[in-house]
Amino acid sequence: MTGRFHSLESFGTVDGPGIRYVAFFQGCPMRCKFCHNPDTWETNAGIEKTSDEILSNYQKNEVFYKNGGLTATGGEPLLQLPFLVELFTKAKKMGIHTCLDTSGCVNLENNMILLNKLSKVTDLIMLDIKHSDVVGYANLTKSSRMLPLAFLQFMNERKVEIQIRHVVVPGITLEKQQLIHLGEILAPFEMIKSLDVLPYHTMGVMKYKEMGIPYPLEGVREATKEEAIEARDLILKSLYETRKKKVKVS
Repeated sequence: MTGRFHSLESFGTVDGPGIRYVAFFQGCPMRCKFCHNPDTWETNAGIEKTSDEILSNYQKNEVFYKNGGLTATGGEPLLQLPFLVELFTKAKKMGIHTCLDTSGCVNLENNMILLNKLSKVTDLIMLDIKHSDVVGYANLTKSSRMLPLAFLQFMNERKVEIQIRHVVVPGITLEKQQLIHLGEILAPFEMIKSLDVLPYHTMGVMKYKEMGIPYPLEGVREATKEEAIEARDLILKSLYETRKKKVKVS
């Protein structure tokens, strides 16, 4: 079995704990308006590698990964679920910490067996929740909010550690009620161990121009680090208050 990759990074420091070997999977079914890697969308592009080749590359620098491990990101790794399961299964047998960076856009009913196997060989999931509102999520991503929340529920039930990631975009997700609602939605999931709120940036604009693709958020300003910190505080406050009330939110 081979997987398709956009690129491979030997010393990643922002894709999970410690220094990590980062595999950027090729292909993504979503079309997030703030995506800064549109070159990862096409499923048939990129380079092909076997799981053994990936792990052999990992071993070349494994002394540096003592407190780190292997991260699968993208693109969307779940688009290549059979290969991802194979890769993580072999990695766990080698004692490697495995981290999945995903948007959770996968159909549970069609992939239950593979996802169950994945849950047993994944140490950490970094799950992107793009928007708290059903309509807002669809407008922002061309996908359904139901998919990541169902994936979150599935992995939460199987006791996989989860870190939530959320990008705040001025005028879209950097809105008080959206942030409060997000905290309410996340409250029931006890396996959520951390929250990373990221400020929207425009570093991907040049890629759109090079590829001849209109940039969807033309004219939208970047969010500041201070705004991201305030947004995180608001989400967490909402989460903790909802947990105290034990209110179920949809």
